[in-house]
Amino acid sequence: MSFLQSLFSGGTKGIGIDINPDRVNMVELQKKGASGYKIAKFASEVLPEGVVEEGRINDPIQLGEVIRRLYTENRFGVSKVATAIPGRETVSRLIKVPAEIPPEELRDVVLNQEASLYLPFPREDADVDYVELGTNMDDDGIERREILMVATPKEVTDTYTQAMEVAQLKMDVLEVTSFSLIRTFREELKKFSSVSEAVAIVDIEYESTEITIVVDGVPQFSRTVGIGTSQIQNAQLRSMNLPPLRNTELERIEQMTVPLQTMDTAGLGGGTGTPGEAAVLRVLSDLGDELRRSIDFYTSQTVGADVTQILIGGPGAAIDQLDEFFSQRLGITANQVDPLVALSVTSDREYSRGERMSMAVVLGLGLREVG
Repeated sequence: MSFLQSLFSGGTKGIGIDINPDRVNMVELQKKGASGYKIAKFASEVLPEGVVEEGRINDPIQLGEVIRRLYTENRFGVSKVATAIPGRETVSRLIKVPAEIPPEELRDVVLNQEASLYLPFPREDADVDYVELGTNMDDDGIERREILMVATPKEVTDTYTQAMEVAQLKMDVLEVTSFSLIRTFREELKKFSSVSEAVAIVDIEYESTEITIVVDGVPQFSRTVGIGTSQIQNAQLRSMNLPPLRNTELERIEQMTVPLQTMDTAGLGGGTGTPGEAAVLRVLSDLGDELRRSIDFYTSQTVGADVTQILIGGPGAAIDQLDEFFSQRLGITANQVDPLVALSVTSDREYSRGERMSMAVVLGLGLREVG
Protein backbone atom coordinates (compact mmCIF):
# COMPACT_ATOMS: atom_id res chain seq x y z
CA MET A 1 0.00 0.00 0.00
CA SER A 2 1.39 3.44 -0.95
CA PHE A 3 1.52 6.31 1.52
CA LEU A 4 -1.21 8.15 -0.38
CA GLN A 5 -3.41 5.05 -0.22
CA SER A 6 -2.77 4.63 3.50
CA LEU A 7 -4.00 8.17 4.08
CA PHE A 8 -7.47 7.02 3.04
CA SER A 9 -7.88 4.16 5.49
CA GLY A 10 -10.74 5.75 7.39
CA GLY A 11 -14.37 4.76 7.79
CA THR A 12 -17.54 5.83 6.02
CA LYS A 13 -18.73 8.76 8.12
CA GLY A 14 -17.21 11.19 10.55
CA ILE A 15 -16.23 14.78 11.27
CA GLY A 16 -13.01 16.63 10.56
CA ILE A 17 -11.97 19.28 13.09
CA ASP A 18 -9.20 21.77 12.32
CA ILE A 19 -7.90 23.55 15.43
CA ASN A 20 -5.64 26.59 15.13
CA PRO A 21 -4.98 29.68 17.28
CA ASP A 22 -7.47 31.75 15.29
CA ARG A 23 -10.51 29.50 15.07
CA VAL A 24 -12.01 26.01 14.94
CA ASN A 25 -13.35 24.62 11.65
CA MET A 26 -15.63 21.55 11.58
CA VAL A 27 -16.82 19.66 8.51
CA GLU A 28 -18.81 16.54 7.74
CA LEU A 29 -18.47 15.17 4.21
CA GLN A 30 -20.59 12.69 2.33
CA LYS A 31 -19.71 10.81 -0.81
CA LYS A 32 -21.28 11.97 -4.05
CA GLY A 33 -20.93 9.69 -7.03
CA ALA A 34 -17.82 7.68 -7.73
CA SER A 35 -15.20 10.27 -6.86
CA GLY A 36 -16.92 13.41 -5.60
CA TYR A 37 -17.93 14.67 -2.18
CA LYS A 38 -20.47 17.05 -0.70
CA ILE A 39 -20.23 19.19 2.40
CA ALA A 40 -23.06 17.92 4.58
CA LYS A 41 -22.25 20.24 7.49
CA PHE A 42 -19.69 23.01 8.03
CA ALA A 43 -19.19 25.32 11.00
CA SER A 44 -16.50 27.71 12.15
CA GLU A 45 -15.95 29.81 15.27
CA VAL A 46 -13.26 32.25 16.38
CA LEU A 47 -11.42 31.10 19.51
CA PRO A 48 -10.90 33.33 22.55
CA GLU A 49 -7.38 34.65 22.90
CA GLY A 50 -4.92 32.29 24.56
CA VAL A 51 -6.90 29.05 24.18
CA VAL A 52 -4.47 27.85 21.49
CA GLU A 53 -1.06 29.48 21.00
CA GLU A 54 1.86 28.51 18.78
CA GLY A 55 0.29 25.15 17.99
CA ARG A 56 -0.35 24.17 21.61
CA ILE A 57 -3.69 23.90 23.38
CA ASN A 58 -3.42 25.94 26.58
CA ASP A 59 -7.02 25.49 27.70
CA PRO A 60 -8.45 22.13 26.54
CA ILE A 61 -11.59 22.60 28.64
CA GLN A 62 -12.57 25.88 27.02
CA LEU A 63 -11.64 24.50 23.59
CA GLY A 64 -13.79 21.42 24.21
CA GLU A 65 -16.72 23.64 25.20
CA VAL A 66 -16.39 25.64 21.97
CA ILE A 67 -16.29 22.45 19.90
CA ARG A 68 -19.30 21.01 21.73
CA ARG A 69 -21.27 24.20 21.14
CA LEU A 70 -20.40 24.15 17.44
CA TYR A 71 -21.39 20.49 17.23
CA THR A 72 -24.73 21.01 19.00
CA GLU A 73 -25.81 24.30 17.44
CA ASN A 74 -25.09 23.07 13.91
CA ARG A 75 -26.69 19.67 14.55
CA PHE A 76 -23.78 17.47 13.56
CA GLY A 77 -25.00 13.91 13.78
CA VAL A 78 -21.73 11.95 13.98
CA SER A 79 -19.59 11.70 17.10
CA LYS A 80 -16.46 10.18 15.53
CA VAL A 81 -13.84 12.79 14.62
CA ALA A 82 -10.42 13.27 13.05
CA THR A 83 -8.20 16.17 14.01
CA ALA A 84 -4.57 17.17 13.49
CA ILE A 85 -1.51 18.48 15.30
CA PRO A 86 0.68 21.17 13.68
CA GLY A 87 3.96 19.93 12.29
CA ARG A 88 5.97 22.08 14.73
CA GLU A 89 4.75 19.84 17.57
CA THR A 90 5.73 16.56 15.90
CA VAL A 91 8.84 14.70 14.80
CA SER A 92 8.68 12.86 11.47
CA ARG A 93 11.48 10.61 10.24
CA LEU A 94 11.97 8.34 7.26
CA ILE A 95 13.85 5.30 8.50
CA LYS A 96 14.97 2.01 6.96
CA VAL A 97 15.06 -1.36 8.69
CA PRO A 98 16.08 -4.80 7.37
CA ALA A 99 13.28 -6.32 5.31
CA GLU A 100 13.73 -9.72 6.97
CA ILE A 101 12.41 -8.48 10.32
CA PRO A 102 9.27 -10.55 11.01
CA PRO A 103 5.98 -8.57 11.01
CA GLU A 104 5.34 -9.52 14.64
CA GLU A 105 8.67 -7.91 15.65
CA LEU A 106 8.55 -4.86 13.41
CA ARG A 107 6.29 -2.80 15.65
CA ASP A 108 8.55 -3.20 18.66
CA VAL A 109 11.64 -2.41 16.58
CA VAL A 110 10.15 0.80 15.18
CA LEU A 111 8.26 2.08 18.22
CA ASN A 112 10.97 1.38 20.74
CA GLN A 113 14.44 0.72 19.33
CA GLU A 114 14.36 3.04 16.31
CA ALA A 115 12.23 5.75 17.93
CA SER A 116 14.71 6.10 20.78
CA LEU A 117 17.45 6.95 18.25
CA TYR A 118 15.60 9.83 16.60
CA LEU A 119 13.49 11.55 19.24
CA PRO A 120 14.71 14.79 20.86
CA PHE A 121 12.82 13.87 24.03
CA PRO A 122 12.62 10.67 26.13
CA ARG A 123 10.79 7.78 24.42
CA GLU A 124 8.55 7.29 27.45
CA ASP A 125 7.29 10.86 27.03
CA ALA A 126 6.23 10.36 23.40
CA ASP A 127 3.32 8.91 21.46
CA VAL A 128 4.75 7.20 18.37
CA ASP A 129 3.15 5.67 15.28
CA TYR A 130 4.38 4.68 11.83
CA VAL A 131 3.39 3.80 8.27
CA GLU A 132 5.12 1.18 6.12
CA LEU A 133 6.04 2.59 2.71
CA GLY A 134 7.38 -0.55 1.01
CA THR A 135 10.78 -2.14 0.41
CA ASN A 136 13.76 -1.24 -1.75
CA MET A 137 17.39 -2.21 -2.27
CA ASP A 138 20.06 -0.22 -0.48
CA ASP A 139 23.31 0.80 -2.15
CA ASP A 140 24.95 -2.12 -0.37
CA GLY A 141 22.51 -4.57 -1.99
CA ILE A 142 20.51 -5.25 1.17
CA GLU A 143 16.71 -5.15 0.94
CA ARG A 144 15.24 -2.77 3.48
CA ARG A 145 11.75 -1.76 4.54
CA GLU A 146 11.11 2.00 4.46
CA ILE A 147 9.11 3.41 7.38
CA LEU A 148 7.63 6.85 8.03
CA MET A 149 7.67 7.35 11.79
CA VAL A 150 5.79 10.17 13.55
CA ALA A 151 6.11 11.11 17.22
CA THR A 152 4.44 13.72 19.42
CA PRO A 153 5.06 14.59 23.07
CA LYS A 154 2.39 12.96 25.22
CA GLU A 155 1.70 16.27 26.92
CA VAL A 156 0.55 17.60 23.55
CA THR A 157 -1.61 14.64 22.51
CA ASP A 158 -3.16 14.56 25.99
CA THR A 159 -4.57 18.07 25.50
CA TYR A 160 -6.28 17.01 22.27
CA THR A 161 -7.72 13.95 23.98
CA GLN A 162 -8.99 16.05 26.89
CA ALA A 163 -10.59 18.64 24.58
CA MET A 164 -12.50 15.93 22.69
CA GLU A 165 -13.61 14.31 25.92
CA VAL A 166 -15.03 17.66 27.08
CA ALA A 167 -16.72 17.98 23.67
CA GLN A 168 -18.16 14.45 24.18
CA LEU A 169 -16.70 13.27 20.87
CA LYS A 170 -14.67 10.19 19.99
CA MET A 171 -11.26 11.04 18.52
CA ASP A 172 -10.33 8.07 16.35
CA VAL A 173 -7.73 9.89 14.21
CA LEU A 174 -5.03 12.29 15.39
CA GLU A 175 -2.55 13.03 12.64
CA VAL A 176 -0.14 15.73 11.43
CA THR A 177 -1.63 18.67 9.52
CA SER A 178 0.71 17.98 6.58
CA PHE A 179 -0.91 14.55 6.13
CA SER A 180 -4.31 16.25 5.84
CA LEU A 181 -2.96 18.63 3.20
CA ILE A 182 -1.38 15.78 1.23
CA ARG A 183 -4.79 14.11 1.21
CA THR A 184 -6.50 17.30 0.02
CA PHE A 185 -3.89 17.95 -2.70
CA ARG A 186 -3.57 14.33 -3.79
CA GLU A 187 -4.71 14.89 -7.39
CA GLU A 188 -2.13 17.63 -7.84
CA LEU A 189 0.55 15.45 -6.22
CA LYS A 190 -0.23 12.55 -8.55
CA LYS A 191 1.13 14.67 -11.39
CA PHE A 192 4.55 14.46 -9.73
CA SER A 193 5.09 10.78 -9.01
CA SER A 194 8.77 10.59 -9.95
CA VAL A 195 11.40 10.24 -7.22
CA SER A 196 13.28 13.09 -8.95
CA GLU A 197 10.37 15.53 -8.60
CA ALA A 198 9.67 17.15 -5.24
CA VAL A 199 6.68 19.37 -4.41
CA ALA A 200 6.69 22.06 -1.72
CA ILE A 201 3.33 22.41 0.07
CA VAL A 202 3.07 25.87 1.62
CA ASP A 203 0.24 26.13 4.18
CA ILE A 204 -0.17 29.80 5.18
CA GLU A 205 -2.18 29.74 8.39
CA TYR A 206 -3.01 32.34 11.07
CA GLU A 207 0.28 32.77 12.95
CA SER A 208 2.68 30.65 10.91
CA THR A 209 3.36 28.88 7.64
CA GLU A 210 4.09 25.17 7.43
CA ILE A 211 6.40 24.15 4.60
CA THR A 212 6.36 20.45 3.69
CA ILE A 213 8.42 19.00 0.85
CA VAL A 214 6.91 15.85 -0.62
CA VAL A 215 8.35 13.27 -3.01
CA ASP A 216 6.03 10.69 -4.60
CA GLY A 217 3.37 11.61 -2.04
CA VAL A 218 5.65 11.05 0.97
CA PRO A 219 6.73 13.95 3.23
CA GLN A 220 10.52 14.29 3.27
CA PHE A 221 11.12 17.60 5.02
CA SER A 222 9.04 19.99 7.11
CA ARG A 223 9.59 23.38 8.67
CA THR A 224 7.43 25.98 10.41
CA VAL A 225 8.02 29.66 9.70
CA GLY A 226 6.62 32.34 12.02
CA ILE A 227 4.83 34.28 9.27
CA GLY A 228 1.09 33.91 8.73
CA THR A 229 -2.04 35.84 7.84
CA SER A 230 -1.92 37.69 11.17
CA GLN A 231 1.47 39.19 10.38
CA ILE A 232 0.44 40.00 6.79
CA GLN A 233 -2.84 41.63 7.86
CA ASN A 234 -1.33 43.66 10.70
CA ALA A 235 1.57 44.89 8.58
CA GLN A 236 -1.02 46.38 6.25
CA LEU A 237 -3.00 47.91 9.12
CA ARG A 238 0.11 49.49 10.68
CA SER A 239 1.04 51.07 7.35
CA MET A 240 -2.40 52.72 7.36
CA ASN A 241 -2.00 53.89 10.99
CA LEU A 242 -4.73 51.49 12.11
CA PRO A 243 -4.54 49.29 15.24
CA PRO A 244 -3.61 45.61 14.76
CA LEU A 245 -6.26 42.89 15.06
CA ARG A 246 -5.90 39.59 16.90
CA ASN A 247 -8.06 37.60 14.50
CA THR A 248 -7.61 37.35 10.77
CA GLU A 249 -10.36 39.04 8.75
CA LEU A 250 -10.76 36.78 5.73
CA GLU A 251 -12.47 39.59 3.81
CA ARG A 252 -9.32 41.71 4.19
CA ILE A 253 -7.07 38.84 3.04
CA GLU A 254 -9.31 38.26 0.00
CA GLN A 255 -8.95 41.90 -1.02
CA MET A 256 -5.15 41.80 -0.97
CA THR A 257 -3.26 41.62 -4.26
CA VAL A 258 0.49 41.17 -4.53
CA PRO A 259 1.71 44.14 -6.61
CA LEU A 260 3.94 42.21 -9.01
CA GLN A 261 5.07 45.37 -10.77
CA THR A 262 7.01 46.39 -7.65
CA MET A 263 8.81 43.10 -7.09
CA ASP A 264 12.15 44.67 -8.03
CA THR A 265 11.90 46.87 -4.94
CA ALA A 266 10.50 44.21 -2.59
CA GLY A 267 11.51 44.92 0.98
CA LEU A 268 12.80 48.37 0.13
CA GLY A 269 9.55 50.24 0.47
CA GLY A 270 9.78 51.51 -3.11
CA GLY A 271 7.64 51.03 -6.17
CA THR A 272 4.33 52.52 -7.18
CA GLY A 273 2.06 50.59 -4.84
CA THR A 274 0.17 52.01 -1.88
CA PRO A 275 1.74 51.91 1.61
CA GLY A 276 -0.54 48.97 2.41
CA GLU A 277 0.58 47.04 -0.66
CA ALA A 278 4.23 47.78 0.10
CA ALA A 279 3.80 46.51 3.67
CA VAL A 280 2.16 43.29 2.50
CA LEU A 281 4.87 42.83 -0.11
CA ARG A 282 7.63 43.13 2.48
CA VAL A 283 6.11 40.39 4.65
CA LEU A 284 5.51 38.12 1.66
CA SER A 285 9.07 38.76 0.48
CA ASP A 286 10.32 37.57 3.87
CA LEU A 287 8.13 34.48 3.53
CA GLY A 288 9.50 33.88 0.04
CA ASP A 289 13.04 34.10 1.41
CA GLU A 290 12.23 31.54 4.12
CA LEU A 291 10.71 29.25 1.50
CA ARG A 292 13.85 29.58 -0.61
CA ARG A 293 16.03 28.71 2.41
CA SER A 294 13.91 25.62 3.10
CA ILE A 295 14.11 24.44 -0.51
CA ASP A 296 17.86 25.10 -0.70
CA PHE A 297 18.44 23.18 2.53
CA TYR A 298 16.39 20.24 1.30
CA THR A 299 18.11 20.06 -2.09
CA SER A 300 21.55 20.35 -0.45
CA GLN A 301 20.76 17.32 1.70
CA THR A 302 19.04 15.25 -0.99
CA VAL A 303 20.67 13.88 -4.12
CA GLY A 304 18.64 13.82 -7.34
CA ALA A 305 15.37 15.43 -6.20
CA ASP A 306 14.59 19.00 -7.28
CA VAL A 307 11.54 20.98 -6.15
CA THR A 308 9.55 21.44 -9.35
CA GLN A 309 6.22 22.74 -7.99
CA ILE A 310 4.87 24.82 -5.11
CA LEU A 311 1.30 24.21 -3.91
CA ILE A 312 -0.14 27.03 -1.78
CA GLY A 313 -2.96 26.40 0.71
CA GLY A 314 -4.47 27.84 3.87
CA PRO A 315 -6.22 31.21 4.34
CA GLY A 316 -3.14 33.05 3.03
CA ALA A 317 -3.69 31.38 -0.35
CA ALA A 318 -6.64 33.76 -0.85
CA ILE A 319 -4.22 36.62 -1.60
CA ASP A 320 -4.52 37.43 -5.29
CA GLN A 321 -1.47 36.79 -7.52
CA LEU A 322 0.42 35.05 -4.72
CA ASP A 323 1.21 32.14 -7.04
CA GLU A 324 2.73 34.47 -9.63
CA PHE A 325 4.71 36.22 -6.91
CA PHE A 326 6.31 32.98 -5.68
CA SER A 327 6.85 31.73 -9.24
CA GLN A 328 8.74 34.88 -10.21
CA ARG A 329 10.65 35.21 -6.95
CA LEU A 330 11.75 31.55 -6.71
CA GLY A 331 11.80 30.48 -10.34
CA ILE A 332 9.51 27.53 -9.52
CA THR A 333 5.95 27.10 -10.78
CA ALA A 334 3.47 27.86 -7.99
CA ASN A 335 -0.25 27.14 -7.80
CA GLN A 336 -2.89 28.40 -5.33
CA VAL A 337 -5.02 25.30 -4.73
CA ASP A 338 -8.76 25.67 -4.10
CA PRO A 339 -9.46 22.57 -1.94
CA LEU A 340 -13.10 22.32 -3.00
CA VAL A 341 -12.07 22.18 -6.65
CA ALA A 342 -9.15 19.84 -5.93
CA LEU A 343 -11.45 17.35 -4.20
CA SER A 344 -14.54 17.84 -6.42
CA VAL A 345 -16.49 18.97 -3.36
CA THR A 346 -19.93 20.55 -3.75
CA SER A 347 -22.07 22.40 -1.24
CA ASP A 348 -25.57 23.81 -0.94
CA ARG A 349 -24.13 27.18 0.08
CA GLU A 350 -21.58 29.52 -1.46
CA TYR A 351 -18.24 30.13 0.26
CA SER A 352 -15.98 33.11 -0.26
CA ARG A 353 -12.46 32.64 -1.62
CA GLY A 354 -10.99 33.10 1.87
CA GLU A 355 -13.37 30.55 3.39
CA ARG A 356 -12.60 28.03 0.64
CA MET A 357 -8.85 28.36 0.99
CA SER A 358 -9.15 28.03 4.78
CA MET A 359 -10.71 24.58 4.36
CA ALA A 360 -7.60 22.80 3.08
CA VAL A 361 -6.78 21.06 6.38
CA VAL A 362 -10.33 20.43 7.61
CA LEU A 363 -11.44 18.90 4.29
CA GLY A 364 -8.45 16.58 4.38
CA LEU A 365 -9.49 15.50 7.87
CA GLY A 366 -13.11 15.04 6.80
CA LEU A 367 -11.93 12.97 3.86
CA ARG A 368 -10.03 10.68 6.23
CA GLU A 369 -13.28 9.96 8.03
CA VAL A 370 -15.52 9.49 5.01
CA GLY A 371 -12.98 7.12 3.41
